[in-house]
Amino acid sequence: MSPFGSKKNRSLAVRVSTFDSELEFKLEPRASGQDLFDLVCRTIGLRESWYFGLQYVDTRSNVSWLKMDKRVRDQRVDLQANNNTYVFSFYAKFFPENVSEELIQEITQHLFFLQVKQSILSMDIYCRPEASVLLASYAVHVQYGPYDYETYKDGMLAGGELLPKGVTDQYQMTPEMWEERIKTWYMDHEPMTRDEVEMEYLKIAQDLDMYGVNYFPITNKNKTKLWLGVTAVGLNIYDEQNKLTPKTTFQWNEIRHVSFDDKKFTIRLVDAKVQNFIFYSQDLHINKMILDLCEGNHDLYMRRRKSDTMEIQQMKAQAKEEKQRRHIERKKFIREKKLREKAEHERYELEKSLEHLQNEMRMANDALRRSEETKELYFEKSRVNEEQMQLTECKANHFKTEMDRLRERQMKIEREKHDLEKKIRDADFYVHQLTVENDKREAETEKLRKELICAKMAEREATALLLNFLNSGRKSSTDSLLAAANVHVSQSNNAASSLAAVSTPSLATSSSTNDIDTAGGAELTTHYLAQGDNSSGISDDFEPKEFILTDNEMEQITNEMERSHLEYLRKSKKQVQNQLQTLRSEIAPHKIEENQSNLDILSEAQLKAGENKYSTLKKLKSGCTKARVAFFEEL
Repeated sequence: MSPFGSKKNRSLAVRVSTFDSELEFKLEPRASGQDLFDLVCRTIGLRESWYFGLQYVDTRSNVSWLKMDKRVRDQRVDLQANNNTYVFSFYAKFFPENVSEELIQEITQHLFFLQVKQSILSMDIYCRPEASVLLASYAVHVQYGPYDYETYKDGMLAGGELLPKGVTDQYQMTPEMWEERIKTWYMDHEPMTRDEVEMEYLKIAQDLDMYGVNYFPITNKNKTKLWLGVTAVGLNIYDEQNKLTPKTTFQWNEIRHVSFDDKKFTIRLVDAKVQNFIFYSQDLHINKMILDLCEGNHDLYMRRRKSDTMEIQQMKAQAKEEKQRRHIERKKFIREKKLREKAEHERYELEKSLEHLQNEMRMANDALRRSEETKELYFEKSRVNEEQMQLTECKANHFKTEMDRLRERQMKIEREKHDLEKKIRDADFYVHQLTVENDKREAETEKLRKELICAKMAEREATALLLNFLNSGRKSSTDSLLAAANVHVSQSNNAASSLAAVSTPSLATSSSTNDIDTAGGAELTTHYLAQGDNSSGISDDFEPKEFILTDNEMEQITNEMERSHLEYLRKSKKQVQNQLQTLRSEIAPHKIEENQSNLDILSEAQLKAGENKYSTLKKLKSGCTKARVAFFEEL
């Protein structure tokens, strides 16, 4: 029979709180803790249930974890007095070593994100101020999505709890100053889905010193007060005043058996030559919680180092397919976003043009209004003038006769003027004709003068030749010289006539050439305009194509995702460190030294020494187990 179908009067009222929901159930009295836990996991769709547990407050006000093998009603749960309801909190009980490699489901990432964020804000996990701002920007990204300048408004982040109180109290800065720095980081984030942002948040948070550590007060054989830290990789021993840097550590692969007797806790190590690791707690209840956490973390530690089960392989395959699908959708979203941004830019340009046209229209309307006002002013002046005209009408009638006479005289003068102008035009034309005739006569006179000069020269030459002939007494020579002189004069006359005849056709030829050139230019212009303009090269009927991905293409996409992810991690890690250093320098002048806590001082010293969580653990693990046990006992 199912433990969830009991009678109403015998059922157990149970309320389970997660970080984002409240669940209420009715259980049979015989229902076990495992039954309740499985019911919660099925309700929220969680398959990676091995990280989680149900926490409650017992009748002694101690925080405990619900035991799966015992009935719910047999565990000393402190019932609410008003309605006898069993109240539990669904928390992560164990933490992964590497969130990016071990967390598979989105719901698992989301639950870890909510719990770690709450632990940081409540200062259960110490976080440096600059890292708190970075994590707050990722939390804002999860809540509001990628940064959008259109939807973001100043003061939008002021209402939420984004930074630990210890951080805000440590600096003399207003909420607006903190918001501005968170917004700067928020704007720098590339567009990501919610699960990707939560994973980035967890990858940064897991590097914090107090992440995934359950602290318990203990003492060694010297009665020295210490802190025992139970983690996913082993047990850490901390000084009473320093929860950041462990004094020594023991990994789970070094531990063979864990047990306790009353307040004495004994840890047997794998190396048989090393004596047992013993410490003491303040309460038996603490030892039970330590044992429970040690067993669970040890089992998960050994499980990680074995091959995955079929269930985990199936979950990873489904998660991989889902990531590939989302990667494709993300590419499509980015492409559509770019198109939308382009369309918005074009819309902005059109709106800008519309605004410009509206301004011009407004200016035209203003000018029209001013014209109307001027028109009205002119109408007013016209009315005044009409009144003045009415006053002078009597005088106008008196002079009407005189005006008619003057008008007739004016018409006569106009006729005479017209006749005179016609005579002047005729005279100008006659003068022009005379001028042309005069020019022709001057040209003929010049031509005759030149011919006369040529004739005189020919005559002189002929006279000289005749004298020579007479002197020589040769008559035959005289005839030939006269014939040569006549030929010379005839050639001179013919050359002048040819020169005058050629001048006029040349001008006509030049005019024809110009006409041809003009016609050719018009034809060329018409041909250019007829070609049209299609320089854009973009077809109006262009449509995006849909592609069907093959297995090889899917594998290429997967490899591309992995390469881009590794490249992004490599570049972003150094960039984040530089940005953190810049932010640390920016807020340093606002620091209030007296408001620093002990953890702030220890963190500053750790930062100056160049130490971090991983370098400290690596240094502590370098020594042998025997030396570390001896070191613990001497504390």
